[in-house]
Amino acid sequence: MSIFKLKINFEEADHESIELPIAAGESVLDVCLDNGIDLQHNCGGVCGCSTCHVYVTKGMDNIEEISDKEEDFIDRAVRPKITSRLGCQCVVINGDIEVTIPDQSGFMGH
Repeated sequence: MSIFKLKINFEEADHESIELPIAAGESVLDVCLDNGIDLQHNCGGVCGCSTCHVYVTKGMDNIEEISDKEEDFIDRAVRPKITSRLGCQCVVINGDIEVTIPDQSGFMGH
């Protein structure tokens, strides 16, 4: 199994960037949850909401293509950008990636 590097940056000023291993076939959401990083996921990580929204800042070619369903949910995300993806759908296929997690403090509950 191939292991790559996932760099996570945070919009929240009091959060330091972190680098974690990510295996081919693993999602950004999975790695966040396995490492105690609080990335919202109201639908349980099944591409049914937009709360695990992230910005891919490097390595867009190293993750699975975006689906029509995912694009529909990104349109509902807070402050979507051209580099927006859902963490649950951000599955690494080959290579390192870097993402920025938007400010999560506006979400109430889990």
